[in-house]
Amino acid sequence: MTFLQNYILLIYSIILILSLGFLIFGLFFLLIEKSQDIEKLSIYECGFEPFEDIRLVFDIKFYLVAILFIVFDLEIIFLFP
Repeated sequence: MTFLQNYILLIYSIILILSLGFLIFGLFFLLIEKSQDIEKLSIYECGFEPFEDIRLVFDIKFYLVAILFIVFDLEIIFLFP
């Protein structure tokens, strides 16, 4: 029983932290404004109406170039200690 008495404050702290987290998270979703913003629904900055879905399938070459860029960028960082 002494084992649990040593950790009772830790258990209470974890319960308090989790309950406050869920409370703040729940209040956030209850109090946010759920209406659509007119600016977000308007045309893009370039001035034309969007005519395609933005979720297009990209060629794998774009991903490979991005990964290679990240790898070589990290190597350049380690060159200068």
